[in-house]
Amino acid sequence: MIRKLIGARFYPDPDGKNDDNDKTPRDSNGHGTHVASTAVCVAVSNASFYGLATGTAKGGSPESRLAVYKVCYRNGCRGSAILAAFDDAIADGVDVLSLSLGVLPLSRPKLTSDTIAIGAFHAVQRGILVVCAAGNAGPLKYSVVNDAPWILTVAASTIDRDLQSNVVLGVNKIIKVHTELNK
Repeated sequence: MIRKLIGARFYPDPDGKNDDNDKTPRDSNGHGTHVASTAVCVAVSNASFYGLATGTAKGGSPESRLAVYKVCYRNGCRGSAILAAFDDAIADGVDVLSLSLGVLPLSRPKLTSDTIAIGAFHAVQRGILVVCAAGNAGPLKYSVVNDAPWILTVAASTIDRDLQSNVVLGVNKIIKVHTELNK
């Protein structure tokens, strides 16, 4: 069996504003774990959406290994933690950095003061591919974040499948449900 997780670090708030649950690289809300599995998960057969659309699921690079750098907490993501994680990842010799974080579109800083853009620039200068989330504010105009020219910015998409199922009510009444996942 391949050891997928080869390293994990966390960056506590230097002002001590993190609680005890934040003093670990463990993911407290599931977002980081979900993104990591999307990136490097090995093939899982018979995966489905509640029994529908059964198939094989796998991450984008299932042969890869993973190092985790936790920079966000309940009180936000500090720029100092983000830059420290970039420095550590560069020193650790990573090949790809995948960041699933970003600012709100209305508060987007200039490239000269954008922590993610600055850290990414230093990583790219050393031959590391930096992939960042486009944000969660779309599909509104001007809602993409992490759009520095040296960052590979990615957005979510949907699959082109129709799911059909029946909902059986308590009085044995059946309602047919049709969901189009590509809309």
